[in-house]
Amino acid sequence: DEAGDWRVILHSPYGRRVHDPWALAIAARVRRRFGVDPSVVASDDGIVARLPDTAGQVPGAELFLFDPDRLRNIVTEAVGGSALFAARFRECAARALLLPRRAPGHRSPLWQQRLRAGQLLEIVRDHPDFPILIETARECLRDVYDLAALDSLARRLADGAIRIVEVTTEIPSPFAADLLFGYVAEFMYATDAPIAERRASVLSLDSGLLAELLGEVDLGTLLDPLVVDQVESELQRLAPAYRAKGKEGVADLVRELGPLSAEEVVGRLTDGNAEACLATLATERRLIRVAVAGRACWSAVEDAARVR
Repeated sequence: DEAGDWRVILHSPYGRRVHDPWALAIAARVRRRFGVDPSVVASDDGIVARLPDTAGQVPGAELFLFDPDRLRNIVTEAVGGSALFAARFRECAARALLLPRRAPGHRSPLWQQRLRAGQLLEIVRDHPDFPILIETARECLRDVYDLAALDSLARRLADGAIRIVEVTTEIPSPFAADLLFGYVAEFMYATDAPIAERRASVLSLDSGLLAELLGEVDLGTLLDPLVVDQVESELQRLAPAYRAKGKEGVADLVRELGPLSAEEVVGRLTDGNAEACLATLATERRLIRVAVAGRACWSAVEDAARVR
């Protein structure tokens, strides 16, 4: 470019939901490899990265290739320093009533909301389990980014099902020119503050809580089997304190649990004769006999259309 640095453009049709997290990973790699804060911008049609001239060495396709097993972690670590995170944090904090209005019934100016949200973010940055931080990260990684599509793309690139074709040109192509126009617009009105001060410091997020919210943890492993058995026993009305009593209890039992055999009713009744209760309810046309999977059961009259 005009400053003697490289502008590397990746043309891709996968949209911003894939390109934005990909750009975060690229920026983290450039920062680690070259020791400079990169200018990486994503759009619906590709990614533009401005890299320093490294003794004539042209950055190649390896800049965009990542280990599929590590890519998600790289994005998760980098998202806390993005402008998207700051904007979403402001919205989450406002929804949680952490940014109250000075005068009820009046809207606060956006610039005031940004300042107050920025101050709150700095305060809670060192508390990795702060709920609004976790919710903001979940919103970015789940609702805004499509990490599943990015992971699939990274695996296809690693397997060779998709490849990146490298082309070096003196002037941008028509497609590249459009991306560069958006790139220039991104930085045209940026502030003159030092880059290190503009960039948000790395967030320390509780990885366990975040993984749970993102659905990456098997929730079944978090439940005590004894508690599960106890809840099931209570919901099935098998626990002594939850068993039915008398004729009306049997009617409620069948209505709540669905068709039950006479033996199943007996196991859920604390007092009274189950057969007599069932016969009386049948005479009153409140229960009917039905066959469910070849078994003789009793069902509530209002459920007759569902079981026949």
